[in-house]
Amino acid sequence: MFNKILIANRGEIACRVAATCKRLGIASVAVYSDADADAKHVSACDEAVHIGGATAAESYLRVARIIEAARATGAQAVHPGYGFLSENEDFAHACEAAGIVFIGPPVEAIAAMGSKAAAKALMHAAAVPLVPGYHGDDQNPELLHREADAIGYPVLLKASAGGGGKGMRVVERSEDFLAALASCKREAASSFGNDRVLIEKYLTRPRHVEVQVFADRHGGAVYLFDRDCSVQRRHQKVLEEAPAPGLSARIKREMGEAAVAAARAVNYVGAGTVEFIMTATGDFYFMEMNTRLQVEHPVTEMITGQDLVEWQLRVAAGQPLPLTQDQLKIDGHAIEARIYAEHPARGFLPSTGTLKHLRMPEGVEFTIHAGAGESRKAPVRIDSGVREGDTITPFYDPMIAKLIVHGATREEALARMSRALHACEVVGPHTNVEFLQRIVESEPFATGDLDTGLIERHHEALFASVKKPFKEALALACAALLTREGGTAHGASPWDALSHWRLNSGFTQTLGWLAIESSGETGSPFTVAFARDGATQTLEHDGVREAFSWSSGAGLHEYRATIGDARATGRVFIDGDTFHVFCLGHALAFEWQNLLAHAADAEHGEGRLTAPMPGKVIAVLVEPGAVVEKGTPLIVMEAMKMEHTIGAPAAGTVSEVLYAVGDQVADGAQLLVLDVQ
Repeated sequence: MFNKILIANRGEIACRVAATCKRLGIASVAVYSDADADAKHVSACDEAVHIGGATAAESYLRVARIIEAARATGAQAVHPGYGFLSENEDFAHACEAAGIVFIGPPVEAIAAMGSKAAAKALMHAAAVPLVPGYHGDDQNPELLHREADAIGYPVLLKASAGGGGKGMRVVERSEDFLAALASCKREAASSFGNDRVLIEKYLTRPRHVEVQVFADRHGGAVYLFDRDCSVQRRHQKVLEEAPAPGLSARIKREMGEAAVAAARAVNYVGAGTVEFIMTATGDFYFMEMNTRLQVEHPVTEMITGQDLVEWQLRVAAGQPLPLTQDQLKIDGHAIEARIYAEHPARGFLPSTGTLKHLRMPEGVEFTIHAGAGESRKAPVRIDSGVREGDTITPFYDPMIAKLIVHGATREEALARMSRALHACEVVGPHTNVEFLQRIVESEPFATGDLDTGLIERHHEALFASVKKPFKEALALACAALLTREGGTAHGASPWDALSHWRLNSGFTQTLGWLAIESSGETGSPFTVAFARDGATQTLEHDGVREAFSWSSGAGLHEYRATIGDARATGRVFIDGDTFHVFCLGHALAFEWQNLLAHAADAEHGEGRLTAPMPGKVIAVLVEPGAVVEKGTPLIVMEAMKMEHTIGAPAAGTVSEVLYAVGDQVADGAQLLVLDVQ
């Protein structure tokens, strides 16, 4: 076994590999770019080497720099993770030439499966089922058109060297073929430097089912069962589960044996995934083979109790496979949800920003021991490469975490996944958490009615507005605001209050709010009247006045509130003037409209000082109570490597400073309150 390996990747997969290395007593070396200097994977490893600039081309794709880092640190092997250089035959060859073990298949296997057309030819020779199509070398447009007509429409055009959904076109009619072909070739040339295409019969409502395979250098080859990855957006997976639901034992066995035959056809070694496309009648066809570990490998680990990274290390070190086919068993069901920083309502566009608040459900990071069945002790697993305070940048994949659950049955796993998603709390970039909740709880997914068009076919239902606990969430937001403003909970001593309590009289305060939708859009302003008369507290909204009480919970950001007959316990994270409320399995946000400050603005021009851009507070120059003149420096912010001084717009008294040195603030966040003279 190796003493030290270098992990040529970043994010959650680098953390995942480092966890297995740590358990096995193997030293690990991280590589990092300018953007990842403080990343989680850097601290997860024993050593770290800087390899270049922020973009992947300047860092994680620099073959020579990574080889140099491995040599300098004495790493005996390189684990490529997935993505980046994991299926790059030049990188595998460079490792071999440098005397460093590439933890992956032989160069020849990567090359064989790197070309879709060549892979199809190999699979045909190995009697692996193929979708009817054309995979030939002749790329004459007229010939391709004739082949498409012979196959029958609809057909799918695919870039031969493609992946990730690029260079793909569905053609419904013969008269549309040549235009679609030209478009497909342009995109293929731009994305992969190769405009060669292949043609396949387009299957309607197909499932995407794949098989995990492993092979060693001693002639051993096994399959670790199947996974369903049909739920996709833009040809990229969203939810994965193992085993694939609704398949007979015969189909599972035939598919597994076909996957092993595919691996043997290219003399495969290590971990690989053979992907099949399946019809509603159970017919399956080879689609492609990924010559690496897959993003969704945790669901296989959860149902087998095996550490697939450990298997990779052992096989790469020349050891035989840990288990034979007869020794491998399925235990229960597992589902994985990919939590991304993205805008589902805006075509799943990536979203960037600082993770100001990040709370995952109660779970564990990777703990499975090969052969020990530890997955049964960890029904919820979190694989993540980020922490609270980290920034999702535009340079890399915007994944926040993989949430994996295990249950004795699919129904139990579904229920556990629903609860786990409702427990996720993210403040900062937009996420797909709510969208994942809707899919998991939708009828087609719950009943196993799966195919690659599920999201598009049920788009209206998945994106429809849903009723949320608005009243309860608003009550919790008011509780958090009143606490911050110095109010006291019901039953507390009035002498502890900084405001609101009045001797021998009641007190009424108007609170202005603006509801923020999950898409980021805001609604119309509205007000809530908070009244206190002795021991009685009420909250009035839309002309309805109800009894109101609240208290702080035991945990950070926790509050309890009762409004009328409704009770809620939740968490409120305050980001400047925005109150993010997590309660009853939902996330809502309200922006506080400081009516007193607005009144001062109207009378004196400005009383509320806000951040002109997102950045960090590097100096606070005044304290509450300070009397300042117009132009007096109040706060210094840093953004885009430049300092910006916020000055007093008018003479007045500083009544409250809302941020401290080191705090990150959003664009437009209120920094302090100035009582203008």
